[in-house]
Formats: sequence, structure tokens, C-alpha cells
Amino acid sequence: METEKLYYADLTLRRFSARVLDCQSLKNGWSVVLDRTAFYPEGGGQPADHGVLGGGAVWDVQERDGVIFHMVDKALEIGETVAGEIDWDRRRDHTQQHSGEHILSGILCRLYHCDNVGFHIGAETVTLDYSIPLSWEQAMEGQRRANAYILSDVPAEISFPAPEVLEQLHYRSKKALEGAVRIVAFPGADCCACCGTHVARSGQAGPVKILSVEKFHQGCRMEVLFGERALAFFDRIYEQNRAVAQALSVKGEATAAAVGRLKEDLAAARRRAGELEERVFAAIAREYAGRGATVLVEEGLSSDGVRRLADALARSCGELAAVFSPAGEGRFAYALVRPDGQDISTLVKGLNAALNGRGGGRNGFAQGSVQASRAEIETFLGKEGISLA
Repeated sequence: METEKLYYADLTLRRFSARVLDCQSLKNGWSVVLDRTAFYPEGGGQPADHGVLGGGAVWDVQERDGVIFHMVDKALEIGETVAGEIDWDRRRDHTQQHSGEHILSGILCRLYHCDNVGFHIGAETVTLDYSIPLSWEQAMEGQRRANAYILSDVPAEISFPAPEVLEQLHYRSKKALEGAVRIVAFPGADCCACCGTHVARSGQAGPVKILSVEKFHQGCRMEVLFGERALAFFDRIYEQNRAVAQALSVKGEATAAAVGRLKEDLAAARRRAGELEERVFAAIAREYAGRGATVLVEEGLSSDGVRRLADALARSCGELAAVFSPAGEGRFAYALVRPDGQDISTLVKGLNAALNGRGGGRNGFAQGSVQASRAEIETFLGKEGISLA
């Protein structure tokens, strides 16, 4: 016997009573069948309702052949009449996401003659897949129209049309349908075959915010937020921008320009620092001119700085040059250079093996890092006949 679906008769129903028809043990709970239910089962891209049934927690709801199975963390007595209560915050969220998807997809599909071929309500965002690539500008036009439609607060129309009426309807559907077809319409925006829960009026769906549009297979995938998820996102972004504005001593609408100026200043400072670093490296290298194989330990160098100092040192000393620089947590970055390009792979392999290192190179150059102390580095190099300068 199919389960009576109370959520279709009254989408605002939070509490109900029902008779237990079956209760089967599972590995992690019990599967309970009722004669009727207000719990929405997972389907059509919408997650299942959660809540409480007969004093037990409902953590999943599934439908098979018209029968709805409630996954509960306690056994319920067959024949008993039990009370159920929906986790309304979760239901409201899913209803807003599903309704917003209808409105946005209906508008996008009409605007750009595409099909919505995928829909999933995730824990944080909603993903929507469309059959053709859409640009960010096209998505933003769809978002603008969807938000305008939501603000107009149009009543939704939900029905099970007779077969002859259904034949005359133009509605969206992702698959072939049999039997009674439930049509959810937001007049002027969308008409779609759907089994999910929806708001009574478009205004209850709340705002739409598209987060991203990316190429996906032959079409595109969007990440979107609707309703209270979108409002929470706006609040987070506003607070973040306010903090940035305060840190930069500018108004909120001027943060992008202020950050742009900071990036330009930082790039100029890096160029100047690089020029000064080159002068320092040249001066250090001159100190070891003609000395032969030279190893230095220098503080505060980036991995690129380690490489450039080793290169300058090799040209000056005329033989192998090695530079090590502390990189935190007992780690040293290193670079080894021979100006004649002679193979140093044996030395590098021995270094990495002895000092828990990783890295390599070719043509007389190698770069990497070791997890070792300065004393351990000195000991290894000493065995190779090389001493620190």
C-alpha cells in the first residue's frame, strides 16, 4: 500500500500522527513504514527531511514504489500510532533552494534556449547544470530577472493535470514520466514536472545569488544560493568587506581600488627588494672569488633567493657552490650549483638520503630542502670533503 503523502496536501504541515505499518532492523537503526507521513523523501535533487518520529530521530527518508521508508534510531511498535515532527529549519531551507531553482532555471532556459540537466541541493550550495555554456554576463541577467520575479511575489500553482490537459502543457522535465504528473508552475517564470516541496508565493523563495559559472561537459555548471542561504552569504561578505575597509581606512565601496593600489605598491617594493638583494648577493660572492667549493648558510632567504645566491656564488668561486637557508620547523632550503654544468646527481642523492631531503635538478644545478639540523648538514658535507665557509 502506498504511503499517503501529507506534504502534498499541506506543505506547511510540521506535526502529524500516523500508524506504524512496519518496522525492520537495519545495521544502524530501523526502517519504519507509516500509513501516512509529512516527511519528504530524498528525490529530484532535494535531500530528505529530518526530524523526530515516535521519540526517535529520523536521519533519512527514502521512497520505493510509492512506499516511504523512515530511517529512525529506535524501534517503533507495529500498529502503534506515533507523533512525527519535521525539522522545519531544514525543510524551509530545502524548499527555498528548490523553489529558487525553478524560478532561475525557468528564466535561464527561456532566455537562452537551454535545458536544466542537473540539480543538487548540497549542504552549502546548490549546483545547477545546463546543456549549453553560459557566460557570467548571461548568468547575471538571469539572476537579475529572477530576483525581480521573486520581488513581484507571484503565487505558485501546483496541480496534477488530467492527461488531456497535460498534453497541451509546455513544461520542463529531465526524464520521461508515467502515471499522474505533478506540475509546479511559477507563472511567467517556470512550469516544471516536480515532486519536491515549494513555497506558496515566489517572494518566500528569497533572493538569488549566483556564485560561479564554469564549463561542465558540453554545457556549464553554476553554484547558487537562494533564500536565507543567500542572505547569510551577503552578511558574511559585507562583514568581510567592512573589515577590509577599516584596515585600509577607506569606504566599503572603495576597497577594490584600495587593494589595487596596495598590489601596485607591493609589486614595486618587491622589485626594489630584488634589486637590493642582487647587490647583496654580488657583494657576498665577491668575498669568495676564486676560493673553490663554497658552502654558505644564510638566514631569511626565499627558495628563489637561495637559488640566486648559489648561482652568483658559483660564478665567483669557480666551483661547486651550495647555499642553505633555514625554512622553519627544522627544515633548510638548499641550492647546489656548479658553473661548469658538471653532473652533481650523486651528491644530491646522498644529501637527500642522509638528511631526509627532497629535490633535484640537472646540468650542474639542484634545488630542494632537507629536514635536518645545521650540525647534521655540516657532518654530511664534511664526509664529502666540503666545509662550510
